[in-house]
Amino acid sequence: MQGYAAREFAKQGVQPGELAIISKEAVAPYERPALSKAYLFPEAPARLPGFHVCVGSGGERLLPEWYTEKGIDLILNTEIVTADLASKTLTSAAGDTFKYTTLIIATGSTVLKLTDFKVEGADAKNILYLREIDDADKLAEAIKAKKNGKAVVVGGGYIGLELSAVLRLNNIDVTMVYPEPWCMPRLFTADIAAFYEAYYQKKGVTIIKGTVASGFTQNDAGEVKEVKLKDGRVLEADIVVVGVGARPLTNLFKGQVEEDKGGIKTDAFFKTSVPDVYAVGDVATFPMKLYGDIRRVEHVDHSRKSAEQAVKAIFASEQGKDIETYDYLPFFYSRSFDLSWQFYGDNVGDAVIFGDHDPSSAKPKFGSYWIKDGKVVGAFLEGGAPEENQAIAKVAKAQPPASSLEVLAKEGLEFASKI
Repeated sequence: MQGYAAREFAKQGVQPGELAIISKEAVAPYERPALSKAYLFPEAPARLPGFHVCVGSGGERLLPEWYTEKGIDLILNTEIVTADLASKTLTSAAGDTFKYTTLIIATGSTVLKLTDFKVEGADAKNILYLREIDDADKLAEAIKAKKNGKAVVVGGGYIGLELSAVLRLNNIDVTMVYPEPWCMPRLFTADIAAFYEAYYQKKGVTIIKGTVASGFTQNDAGEVKEVKLKDGRVLEADIVVVGVGARPLTNLFKGQVEEDKGGIKTDAFFKTSVPDVYAVGDVATFPMKLYGDIRRVEHVDHSRKSAEQAVKAIFASEQGKDIETYDYLPFFYSRSFDLSWQFYGDNVGDAVIFGDHDPSSAKPKFGSYWIKDGKVVGAFLEGGAPEENQAIAKVAKAQPPASSLEVLAKEGLEFASKI
């Protein structure tokens, strides 16, 4: 996010010494999605500088030298612990103060930890989370140390599905545990989820639904040994990976800025209620032009685009110009094993599935449309070619009328190609 903002600042002509990026991480901005995928591959894993931003969107890779060349201060290993928006001052954990003219809040989210919920034994070693590169390093070390061992993945969302796949690629025995009736319940319908669950089981992942981890036991070295489930079952585990959600990091700004829906409220230019303060990415609750409501979106695509929009807005206001309001089409995607799906739009209303969703097919390819008030408002596609993914994006944006679920099921991708 910070890297995409920096690139846009450079494009807009920022002068040397005008921009600083402050990060508590030790490395220049990188593409976070790599951490749950290529970073953990058993063969030729991705490593920095390979996935610095902006390679994730097909852009130039911004190495640390790039920031130096542009006169952008990269202030790393620096955690901001207080922010006084009235006096435009930030203070770091080390006691350094930073004054600013304009501030972009790009703090993102932090993972929810089982220790937050006082789960018994949740502080054992090798109970791991994934958010930052340090977390990925710990997981990579655990995979090496527990060769061919047993892992329990707690959570059936993005992180749970992507890490279960990568653990299997590393020949780790994997059991997924989640309380919902199916995986990725915030996005997947029961039909879509049934395909992925069956596919994962075919790849050797055991799935336990309808219960949660209620405690952990440790060995003499303090490492996790067993996962106790609420339904009474006990699972052996050398590694536990937890993906039970995240919360936006807004605490620094509590009481100083208007909030809504768990985030910092902004306009369509990511300006907050405080002059000269912008908020982007996971922390921003912004107007969704397409649907006429306000939302907070946790996804890398929005993080990149909102950062760019905020920078354009900063320069436009300095120059007294107007820019277009943010018109975002929700976009989510994931890759695991040989699978790759994309989703565009809104998953509300009635859903219909089309295509080959047999998990034992050599090359499964299927999709779903969501219909609300007689219009197609969302579209999902597994195994699509680039032009087919573009076609379903067009459908979600155009919201064409749909005569019936039956017709959509029969037409499938053909419906999208006509838009």
